[in-house]
Amino acid sequence: MPQSNQHASEQPDTAEQRRAVEARRAGHRSVGARRWLAPWKDSRTTPVLYHVISRVVDRRLVFKRDEKEHFRRLMRRLEAFSGCRVLAYCVMGNHFHLLLEVPPRQESGLDAATLDRALFARRLAGIYKPLEVAEIMKQLDEAVAATDGSEASRIRVTEEITRPYLVRMHDLSEFMNGLLKRFTRWFNRRHERTGTLWEERFKSVIVEQGIPARTVAAYIDLNPVRAGMVADPADYRWSGYGEAVGAGGRSVAGRMARGGLVRALLCSEGAGDEPGRWSEVSGRYRLLLRQAMERKGRSNVAVRRGDEAGAGAAVVGFGKEGDAADAKVGFAAEMGYAGMLMRRVRYFTGGAVIGSRECVDFCFKKARYRFGPRRRTGARRMRGAGKEAAGVLWSLRDCV
Repeated sequence: MPQSNQHASEQPDTAEQRRAVEARRAGHRSVGARRWLAPWKDSRTTPVLYHVISRVVDRRLVFKRDEKEHFRRLMRRLEAFSGCRVLAYCVMGNHFHLLLEVPPRQESGLDAATLDRALFARRLAGIYKPLEVAEIMKQLDEAVAATDGSEASRIRVTEEITRPYLVRMHDLSEFMNGLLKRFTRWFNRRHERTGTLWEERFKSVIVEQGIPARTVAAYIDLNPVRAGMVADPADYRWSGYGEAVGAGGRSVAGRMARGGLVRALLCSEGAGDEPGRWSEVSGRYRLLLRQAMERKGRSNVAVRRGDEAGAGAAVVGFGKEGDAADAKVGFAAEMGYAGMLMRRVRYFTGGAVIGSRECVDFCFKKARYRFGPRRRTGARRMRGAGKEAAGVLWSLRDCV
């Protein structure tokens, strides 16, 4: 967690903050201030993770097999274009969940001064056809060739050509808007309909790395089990875990799913997007999922490959409560409240921030201008369906 100045950003010193304060005083919420963004969003060392949810209008069950497949393809294409990474996901009949990592914009090679042409072209190829990519690159070459040859003019025209594309990269709202709009256009053409497909703006919750990220990933993967669609999350093919297990490590899809989950589960330990490390976490993650199901009386969970490794992790990794090594090796803290994951926990979809008490308080101080003078503290102890995790996970909003 980045070190914070206790008084940093508590005063409305930007246009957005001033609008938020004025809206709060007027008794309504400013559209521009609704989206919670991690205060460390420009950090190169602390992952910026969001649990993102969107539902179909009237909650109609429109996601059939073909719709789910097309949504997943679009999701992966937007990943390739934007640089954002889906670490865990689940596409249900009328909604979807993503655990999304948004890297900082200041990525080497994607600015006008030091543009990596090959990287830029690869990003464009994520959502544009080859001829369209070639035309964009041609425009860039012709614009640079028409300059006076100075470095300043080269940077200026490069900025003019690339800016419409670069501003849509490394951005939560741009990723989601692109995904939702592209899917809506495809769906409307396919079903000969018009109008909106989504009931409201997507919801997003900031998720701290470590225990919170692992908990939310498991919560996402257990969605189809909670809904009674399958008895085991491994049997649901339109989720990160189902794809990681079903597609395996031999396919591109399987490697992407495994790499995302490795990052979600171990980013606090420095792990990157590394599908080759799946064997390190698959057994322990499987144990966490089984624990959640068995504590809710699901005794019909099939024995699968990885269960033996998970049992071994339970013996080796779990010791004295609070032992840092245990948490690293065996996901010990999450096992203590695994049963909670089989219930609908509103904190995970409406809590604004989910994390340690320190993390939630840090976000509260950074956004103090959003709250009235009576709000003294940021972190809220989880209650109701989330009470098993009270004292381990905290929320910025009460959701009971």
